[in-house]
Amino acid sequence: MLVYKAAYQFVEDGWVMAQVLDFPGAVTQGKDLEDARQMLQSALVDLAEASVDLGNPLPKPDPTLTDPDADIEEPIYFLFEAASQVKITPIRSAG
Repeated sequence: MLVYKAAYQFVEDGWVMAQVLDFPGAVTQGKDLEDARQMLQSALVDLAEASVDLGNPLPKPDPTLTDPDADIEEPIYFLFEAASQVKITPIRSAG
C-alpha cells in the first residue's frame, strides 16, 4: 500500500479543490468535501492505471510535501493490485 498526501482547499460557492500533492496530475474538484474526496480517489486510480499501462513507475510518496494554501491535508491510501487476463483463441485450420 502506498500512502500519498491529499490536500483540499475550499473555494467559492462551497466547491472544494483537491489534489494529491505527491502524484503529479491528480487534481480535481467537488461540490463539497466528500465529493472532492471521491473525485480525487477516482482521478488517482485513473492516473495510476495510465502510468502502469505506459510502463512508468508510480510516483514515490513524499510525506514531507505540504500546500500552504490547503485548508485540509490528509493521507490518501492507495492499494494497487495487478491482475492478468489470458484469452485463448483457437487456431482455425485451413481446409
